[in-house]
Amino acid sequence: MRRVGVFVTVFLLSGAFLTAQYPQRPEKPAVRATGEGTVSAKPDRAQIQIGVVTEATTAQAAASQNAKQTTEVIAELRRILPAGADLQTSGYSLQPNYRSGPREAPRIAGYIASNTVRVTIDDLASVGKVIDAATATGANQIRGIHFMVKDEQALRAQALRAAVAQARRNAEAMASGLGLKLGQILSVEEAAPVVVPRFERAVALAAAADTTTIEPGTIDVRAQVTITVELVP
Repeated sequence: MRRVGVFVTVFLLSGAFLTAQYPQRPEKPAVRATGEGTVSAKPDRAQIQIGVVTEATTAQAAASQNAKQTTEVIAELRRILPAGADLQTSGYSLQPNYRSGPREAPRIAGYIASNTVRVTIDDLASVGKVIDAATATGANQIRGIHFMVKDEQALRAQALRAAVAQARRNAEAMASGLGLKLGQILSVEEAAPVVVPRFERAVALAAAADTTTIEPGTIDVRAQVTITVELVP
């Protein structure tokens, strides 16, 4: 038993001696800086979600009426849409409409059918015309207008370059305050780019002409970059 105790003691001392003889190398001093970049542009494409919702006492009647109205809406849209526009169904549902009273369990009072078509156009001047044509022929919901740019990747690249430049300037300012200089870049981290539409004016109804007017505004693409740079004397 004593021999085992002596062996363990010697082993631990040997380990301590090796650790002291080979110390860990200290990490290089570094600075971490974040930069942001924003690029604005006018949108050149729009997507419009147009819905037809019908209600009837039976599922068949609700679906039949919905099909009739949707067919009329699509026919009119195809007639007026400019060249290059795209039209496709983006959603359909048929579900019970439940009703209940104060002392009454929920019961099916009818059925609701909903059909949504998505229109994609590059002629933004036609957005209001598309909405008016759809509502005049049976559409009763405009579920949203989404403005975008066709070459969004180019805007993201510009925003990233601006973010990297700002991060570098911030790193240089911190290094200068410490009396040091920047060395090699150790890491670069990118946050997910953010696309933010800025509406100058929302959908509005012009009373004089009785037509829907749309002002798309601008789109901001924002990027954020964080860099870690080595500090040198």
